[in-house]
Amino acid sequence: MEKPFWENTYNDDSVTTFGIKPTKALEAMWESFDKNWSVLDVGCGEGKNALFLAEKGFINVDAFDISQSGINKLIRIASTNKIKIIAWVEDLTKYDFNKSYDLIMSHGVLHFVRKEEWKEFIIKAKANTNLGGVHIMQVFTNRVPASPDIAPFVKGLADEGELESIYQDWDIIEFSSYIFEDEHPGVEKHLHASNRIIAKKKL
Repeated sequence: MEKPFWENTYNDDSVTTFGIKPTKALEAMWESFDKNWSVLDVGCGEGKNALFLAEKGFINVDAFDISQSGINKLIRIASTNKIKIIAWVEDLTKYDFNKSYDLIMSHGVLHFVRKEEWKEFIIKAKANTNLGGVHIMQVFTNRVPASPDIAPFVKGLADEGELESIYQDWDIIEFSSYIFEDEHPGVEKHLHASNRIIAKKKL
């Protein structure tokens, strides 16, 4: 099987694979978060969300991704811009939490592992979130088929509302279901169906 397209662009510092802006939810909410919060970006890729928070003054930002190239690029960007982030290579299906967090986020990643695996990860993430902590989680759903650029790698598209059901014991700040058009360097425009949840662990 060929490598996914992002492995090529992670090795090219002249392009950004998924854009330079943070996800819309993070951009809209970050000012309501405490900059002393402990943050974990799961499946961070080349790090746009982790870098955004660190640039805004968050001092405890961790990030991991299964791609060595993505982590290398994140470390290069952080070093060039004198930004402090702790970043490492990790498979989310094998990750064992060794600390608790106030903010855990994952965007565009969970559907690349089997459904039972991403559900198990979320359950562990919830257990390792401090009271009052926040999750921003997004997963592609089966409302539309996986686009050709990612279809060979997708293992766990969610059913509609499945992500929301996992957070019924938390305060759900926002739940969104949407279909959007996307494009990447060297990849034609395509559609994704997505569910996103912002939820807060009850005090």
